[in-house]
Amino acid sequence: MKCKITRNAAKVIKRELDKEENQGKKLRVIITHAHGDHAHYGLDLDTPGEQDEVVATDKEIDVILEAGQDLLDGVKIDYLYLPEEGFVITNPSKGNHGDH
Repeated sequence: MKCKITRNAAKVIKRELDKEENQGKKLRVIITHAHGDHAHYGLDLDTPGEQDEVVATDKEIDVILEAGQDLLDGVKIDYLYLPEEGFVITNPSKGNHGDH
């Protein structure tokens, strides 16, 4: 499985992971809602379980993805400042380029 994190997103995620209360946790991408051939995604801090795969990224952040969940493979995490600040999670490899 693959996961891409942009430079903007990595800065925000690393700040959160560096907090004392988050020591030992990793970033998890979850599917909040799936319909048809695409999904909507969310983020959480968690520890991996038996059904999970931990994916290394080029930003030195390990990401937890549920093993075998096809809509998570190839997910991209970005952080935008405009038009409003926040994470944007898409999966371009599955044709999901943003909200509809």
